[in-house]
Amino acid sequence: MKQRLAQLISVKSVVTLTLTAVFAYLSVAGRVTGQEFLTVFSVVIAFYFGTQYQKKADT
Repeated sequence: MKQRLAQLISVKSVVTLTLTAVFAYLSVAGRVTGQEFLTVFSVVIAFYFGTQYQKKADT
């Protein structure tokens, strides 16, 4: 459990969560369109889970 928590707090995770929160706020505030939000969010999530998959495949 401690190891999972440490992984959650890694820099990559913090950046991913922060970027998600910022784009969600901008979307709600009307600063970005839903399509722009979906594009950026999809790229971020794909990168995050892609690196997690690669990390597991390497071990």
